[in-house]
Amino acid sequence: MQLQIDKEQKEIKSHGSYEFPLRITHKKLSGYETGSFPLHWHPEIELTMILEGEMTYQINEKLYQLKTGEGLFCNSYAMHSGSRANTPDCHYLSITFHPRILYGYTSSLMQSKYVNPVVENRNLSSLYFKTGEEWMCQILKKMNQILVLHETDREDKEILILTCVMQIWTCIFQNVERNKQNIGKDRDTERIRQIVEYIQANFKENITLEMLADQVHLCKSETCRMFKRYMNETIFSYLLRYRIERSLEYVKDNTYNMTEISEKVGFESPGYYSGVFKRIMGMTPLEYRKGQKME
Repeated sequence: MQLQIDKEQKEIKSHGSYEFPLRITHKKLSGYETGSFPLHWHPEIELTMILEGEMTYQINEKLYQLKTGEGLFCNSYAMHSGSRANTPDCHYLSITFHPRILYGYTSSLMQSKYVNPVVENRNLSSLYFKTGEEWMCQILKKMNQILVLHETDREDKEILILTCVMQIWTCIFQNVERNKQNIGKDRDTERIRQIVEYIQANFKENITLEMLADQVHLCKSETCRMFKRYMNETIFSYLLRYRIERSLEYVKDNTYNMTEISEKVGFESPGYYSGVFKRIMGMTPLEYRKGQKME
């Protein structure tokens, strides 16, 4: 499984339907070919709860170490990614919904009074739900109820699920601080988005640090420091990891040899490509290809 995103890092997959814009899934990180899902965004709000294992979850500039029973709120349009932490795998629940399921129609009282103050606050990218505070425990309990309802055949499960989502939103609205945070953080988040978008649109090319610094109008050293501070890895390591992920579709296709693949994803030589592939994936490209055939 690979996450499908467009050139602007927006996830392509639909999250529910127009009639009921809500999607409930439980997934394992091992289901992704790299054991992680890459940085992406979508207009929908996403609630995540760890069912088993641990996950390193990044939302904009914030990094979380989620353990079993803990959860996260990821706001609309926030950049986010996830990877395994200290356990072999991570099984988690994802509840993704468009804000309109909360307010019904544009310019309604529900939208202007209760939804927009949270969704339009670009400094409120995320909330970390732990078991220590009562209101957070209530949210985690409601997420568990949604999972149980989702797995039943009840004819009224949609309205019961929606009721739980509304109760979760009420807890969030009543308890978050919807006021002033550092505007500089929001500006840096946009710069990170620009760098990531540029890398993902041009990963096949010879990308230089000077090119990336020009995108965000900073000097090269500050661009490096900002990226490392927000992304917890260097620009170069992110670029290599993204190139390897994009190469997987070619490795699975026997019509491509390693020289052709390395050229397609921006590596200077097949030897260098194979070395980076093994370091990131734990096996050589040929071993990965052989494993795909056996499945």
